[in-house]
Amino acid sequence: MTSVPIVRRVLGDGPFAEIGEPALAVIDDRSRMVAVGGDLGAVQWNGTGTADSRWTGHRIGVYERDALRWRHLVRSWYPVRSLAFHPVLPLLAVGTGRYDGGCSFEGELLLIHLDSGNVVSALQHPREVLSVEWRSETALRLVLAPCDDWENPHAHEQGHTAVVTRADWGAVEQRAIGAEELAAPAEPAGQPDHSAETRRLLADLADAAGQQWSGRRRVWAVEGMEDGRVLAALDGVLAESWLPSGDRQWAVEDEEGGRQLVLASDGTSVWANAERRSRRKGRHWETSAPRLARIAIDAGQVLETLSPGVCAVLITGGQRTILRPMDGGSKRPARLMMYDLDSTVDGPEVGRYDLFNHGFAVRSASRPYVLVGTDLDKPHKGKWIAAVGADGTLRRLFPHSWVPQEHRFGGPAVEIGQSLVYAGTVHHGHGLQPGGAYVVRQSLNGAVQWQYRTDHPATALDADEDTVYVAYNSGALTALDAGNGSVRWHTELEVGGAPTTALSLAVAPQGHLLVGTVDGRILECSLRR
Repeated sequence: MTSVPIVRRVLGDGPFAEIGEPALAVIDDRSRMVAVGGDLGAVQWNGTGTADSRWTGHRIGVYERDALRWRHLVRSWYPVRSLAFHPVLPLLAVGTGRYDGGCSFEGELLLIHLDSGNVVSALQHPREVLSVEWRSETALRLVLAPCDDWENPHAHEQGHTAVVTRADWGAVEQRAIGAEELAAPAEPAGQPDHSAETRRLLADLADAAGQQWSGRRRVWAVEGMEDGRVLAALDGVLAESWLPSGDRQWAVEDEEGGRQLVLASDGTSVWANAERRSRRKGRHWETSAPRLARIAIDAGQVLETLSPGVCAVLITGGQRTILRPMDGGSKRPARLMMYDLDSTVDGPEVGRYDLFNHGFAVRSASRPYVLVGTDLDKPHKGKWIAAVGADGTLRRLFPHSWVPQEHRFGGPAVEIGQSLVYAGTVHHGHGLQPGGAYVVRQSLNGAVQWQYRTDHPATALDADEDTVYVAYNSGALTALDAGNGSVRWHTELEVGGAPTTALSLAVAPQGHLLVGTVDGRILECSLRR
């Protein structure tokens, strides 16, 4: 019987890791605390997007200035726009918000009680709060974006300035500030970008504390080697290797970063697949060429680079290197691209691809598995789990949804014996519903052996001979009995007491669990038996 894992080592750790990419920071000389607002980013990439439902990566961290120990970590549904420590009370005011892409500017005024960690959302109605400033112990100056940009082409450059007074800000309750207190004429209002100066400030604070700030984020893939080394792919790094000593051996940098790692059939190298997103260059949008490289595990040397012409996902299983194009805009049925040592072969037709429906990365796969639709014009409809044979033919095994009337999105998977264990979510017109996320074990003939339901989508899963380990975007980590799906244990993932979320998982050959987190760290967890 397994018990809750213990984090015995953290690779890639550093100060301020919990807040991700920093947006702004303020120092309070009176309390000697530092408040930092940042963003861990989304938990989706162009190859898979199911795990992003109900997720927010926006964080507010409060740290001791001298030792840089975290004191509080708060999730926010909106980006952090402004921070201000109260002049007397142990209280932090936080302005958050963003434009919703339609017509509204939404956000919150958060009051974080630094003695208890309690958080109050003080506005009665959602408003983007561009600036917060304490004018006195009782007066808080707010600059709020307009409610919307309906018939107002200047809304994105304007703000409404209001001063709200309270005798005791520590006693303010939820939704206590109404619209009438915020009424003010619109004026020009700038929205400066503080990210560069914030990065310099965090680096200086870390240096003064004898530490180093690196700004690592999102470990998308992690793999353990027989010799104890750990491989990882993360933002800004196509692939990296950590020695058993805990030192980083090598790293191959990339403008976006690696999203997939698949060990090559030679046993001495690894395939790494990079993300490629469109970026604005002047008046135009540009996308860098795809990057899929085979890297020597011993030295980190790039041995070869494939040029598929379009961005693609790596398909695991078998001796060949197999790619599935992600060119979702094409009207032509897509084919797998199959690479041997000395040739490229067109594989079977698999239909078009989208990140919500067709992501199906199968760990420990004995052969390649893909999700394919039954309608060429609507490939997300009627999806089947299919396997690619040694001769390159495609064989449909069973429907992806075992409930005919339900449409299910793809997710991570693992092969166990003559069955697949996979996670996903059930589509609903109003978004993910309670109990709408699942893990299921199905025999290769389609028989459902068990299913486990929850409210949050899985980010990753792996298994050993008797346990399935599932990470959720809520920060939970759950172990299920591989035989019957019952819960062996359930825990909320933490590093040094601070909550975090797993983005990737791998059971290492030594029997411990490797966890790649959204905040750029790699956890080595012992599984006591």
